Amino acid sequence: MNHGTIELFRPVGVKELELIRESGFRAFPPRLSFQPIFYPVLNEEYAAQIARDWNTRDEASGYAGYVTRFQVDSEYLARYEAQIVGGSQHAEYWIPAGDLETFNQNIVGLIEVVQEFHAEP
Repeated sequence: MNHGTIELFRPVGVKELELIRESGFRAFPPRLSFQPIFYPVLNEEYAAQIARDWNTRDEASGYAGYVTRFQVDSEYLARYEAQIVGGSQHAEYWIPAGDLETFNQNIVGLIEVVQEFHAEP
């Protein structure tokens, strides 16, 4: 039974994108020990802002930012509440790291890259 999906976005760096690629564009990699929360966002503009303004300045991100877009089962996602973290367009979900495997199982279709940004030389 299809309950519908919600479109989400996730800004990622080079290493995270490579791990997504290794999953066949079907899953996000487990969080690292210092990353207790997975933060998918609700709009592409917010994801692009993070990818462009933060990832491109971050060595750990490979000085590149990629915006991924994906669909998540809406019934599954209903157990989480969207958080507003600044302006109204800065809406995101806070998925505990321990829930990420189940979150990945509720991604419908493939994760796709819709924008990319690179540090200025």
